[in-house]
Amino acid sequence: MNEHQRWLQANNDYLGDAIAWLHRLLERQIAELTHAAPPAKRGWFKCREPETEQGSDDAETAIRALGKKLAAAESADPPPALIILSRQLGLDRFEQQILLLCAAIELDGKTAALCAKAQDNAYKPYPTFALALRLFEQPNWQALSADRPLRYWRLLEINQPGAEALTTSALRADERIVNFLVEPRHNIDDRLLPFMAPLLGASDAAALAPSQRRVVGEIAAYLQSRASGLSQHVLVQLAGPSARVKAEVVRLALAELGLGGMATSLESLPTQTADLENLLRLWERERLLLPVALYLDAGHADEHTHATLLRRLLGACNGVLILGVRDPQPEFDGLIVEIAKPDAEEQQNVWREALGDDATVLAAQLAGQFSLELPAIREIADSVAGEPAAGERRDRLWQACLRKTSPKLDQLARRIDVKATWPDIVLPKEPQVLLKHIAGQIERRGLVYNDWGFVDKMNRGLGLSVLFAGESGTGKTMAAEVIANALQLNLYRTDLSAVVSKYIGETEKNLRRLFDAAEDGGAILFFDEADALFGKRSEVKDSHDRYANIEINYLLQRMEAYRGLAILATNMKSALDQAFMRRLRFIVNFPFPGAAERADMWRKVFPPQTPLAELDYQHLARFNLTGGSIHNVALNAAFLAAASDARQVTMALIFEALRAEFRKLDKPVNEAEFRLLGLVGSAP
Repeated sequence: MNEHQRWLQANNDYLGDAIAWLHRLLERQIAELTHAAPPAKRGWFKCREPETEQGSDDAETAIRALGKKLAAAESADPPPALIILSRQLGLDRFEQQILLLCAAIELDGKTAALCAKAQDNAYKPYPTFALALRLFEQPNWQALSADRPLRYWRLLEINQPGAEALTTSALRADERIVNFLVEPRHNIDDRLLPFMAPLLGASDAAALAPSQRRVVGEIAAYLQSRASGLSQHVLVQLAGPSARVKAEVVRLALAELGLGGMATSLESLPTQTADLENLLRLWERERLLLPVALYLDAGHADEHTHATLLRRLLGACNGVLILGVRDPQPEFDGLIVEIAKPDAEEQQNVWREALGDDATVLAAQLAGQFSLELPAIREIADSVAGEPAAGERRDRLWQACLRKTSPKLDQLARRIDVKATWPDIVLPKEPQVLLKHIAGQIERRGLVYNDWGFVDKMNRGLGLSVLFAGESGTGKTMAAEVIANALQLNLYRTDLSAVVSKYIGETEKNLRRLFDAAEDGGAILFFDEADALFGKRSEVKDSHDRYANIEINYLLQRMEAYRGLAILATNMKSALDQAFMRRLRFIVNFPFPGAAERADMWRKVFPPQTPLAELDYQHLARFNLTGGSIHNVALNAAFLAAASDARQVTMALIFEALRAEFRKLDKPVNEAEFRLLGLVGSAP
C-alpha cells in the first residue's frame, strides 16, 4: 500500500467516525424531543457530563470517545479532506459541522431518517440550518450569510420554495464537494467542462524545439519565485502564433511545479454576466481545492473584448493565470514571453531526421520555404514514408506542406489559380532574367541563409520584396503567376478594400492578419495597384495625416519581417514612398511591348484547340496594344467566331474585335491599317 492509499484509508475511517459522531448527536436530539430530557451541552468534543441513567451515560461516553478520535485524525499530516477543504475555503468549526451534516446524507442512508426524527417531522428527511443551530455547540448565525463560505463557494444547495424560511429550507451538499471529501483527486467539477478542458499536451518529449523548451524553464522559474504569493493572481503572457505550442509549453511548465492545467478561450466563456460570475466562482473554488492553474487562449480575440474580460478575470481569480496572445498586452503586470516558431536550422534538422540523411537538399528546401512546428513536420514525413521514387516523394511532401500551411486569407486576399508558365510570358530579356533570379532566390534561400551562414549576418527579415512596374496589361500579374507556378506556391492577390479601413488602427490589424496568415507557408502576396497602399508619406497637418503615416511606417516594418515573397505591382512607380524603394531587392520594369514581342504574344494568345484561319501575326503586331489588350481582342474574336457560321477565327473577326478594343481605350481607329490586306470587315 503506497502513501496515497494509506491516506485514503485514513480519510475513509475519519468520515466513518465523523458520521457515527453525527448519528450520536442526532440520536441525542431525538431523545430530548421524545423524553423531554434537559438540553445537553453541545459540541464536537464537549459532551454532557454523565447522567444518572446508564443509557444516557453510555451515549455521552461514545460521543466523547468519537470526538477524541476525530481530533487525533485531524492533527495528522496531511489531515483528512474535510479539514483540508475547511482550511482552503475558510470555514469555521460550525460551518465545517454543517457541511459534514449535509454530506452525511449522501454518504450514509441512515442519516436522512435521523434528521426527520430530530426535527420531529417525517416530511423533513434532510438537514436544515435550524437543525444545525440546535445540534452543534456555539452556533454562528453568520454561517447563513451569502458572503460566508458555505454559500459564497456554493458548498451547499438550498431548496427554498415559496415563502419557506431560510433556516427551515432543505440543505444539500454540492456533489463536487462530496466527491472531494471522499477523494480529493476526483475529476474536476463537471460544470466547468463545457467551458474548459484539461490541458493535455503531446506525449512526445520532442514536440518542442530546443529554443521553445528553454521558455518552459523560464516560466517555471518565474512561477516558482512567486510561489509564496499565489493567493493573489500571477500572470504570465505567452505571445506567439501557435496555440498548440503555447499550450504544450504551459503544460510542461506547470508540470515542473506539480500543477495541473485547465485550458479555455475567451470565445468559450459565457457572455451573460450572471453565468460568467458563476463560472468564475466555481473555478476559483476548484483552484483552491486542487493544485491547478488556468491557461486562457486569447489569440483570436478582439483586443477590446480581450482587455475588458481579462480585467474581470484578474479581479475575480487568483492563482496562476497564463494568457496566450498574439501580441503582448503591456498594461498588465507579469512575465511576458515570446514563443517563436522553431528556427530554420531546427526545422531542417527534424526534416533530415525524418526523411533520412540522403535528403539533406530536400530538407533544406522544405525548411527554407515552410515554417512548421516539429510535430507537423513528423506527421508530414510519416505520411509519405515508403515512397519509392525520390521525385514523387518530393512532390508529395511539397503538396502536403502546402495543405498544412494553407493560409486563411479569404476575407483579406483572393487566391489566384495560377496557370501561366515560363513559355507563356513574353518579355524582353532583361525582365525575364530578373524574374528567374527572383524565383531562384526563393528556391535556394535555405541553402544560402542557413548552410552558408548569411542568416548570422542579417538583422532584417529573410523574405523577398520586389516591385513590378509598368503600364496596365504589360504582364505584371502573369509574371507573378509564372513565379508561383515555378515555385509551386500559392499566390494571393490582396483585396485592398478589405485591408484599408477608415478607422484608426484597423488597417494595421488587417495587415498583421494578412502577413501572419501567409507567413507559415511562404505564400506569395501580390499587391496589385500597390500605390494605393504604399503611397508616399505626407507632411503632418492634422491627425489624419499622422495616422496615415503610422500605417505606412507599420507596413514598412512588416514588409521587412515577412519571410515569404511579396510582389508589389503598380503603374505609378513615382507614387511609391522612397522608403519602400530602398527595401525592395528587385525592381522589374515591364515595358510597353515592341513589335517583335507583340507578334509573339499573338502567336501564343490562342489555345491550341481554337480553330484558326490563316492569320498574319506580323500585321497584327503593328497594332500598339499591351498583352492584356491582345488577350481581350483574342477572346472577343473567339466569341465572334463561335457565333459565326464558319466557327473559325479569321482576320476579319480579329479586326472587328480590335476596333472595339481601340474604342474602349479611347484610341483612334485608323481604317487604313485594316485595309492593307483587303480585309475591311464590317465597319460599324
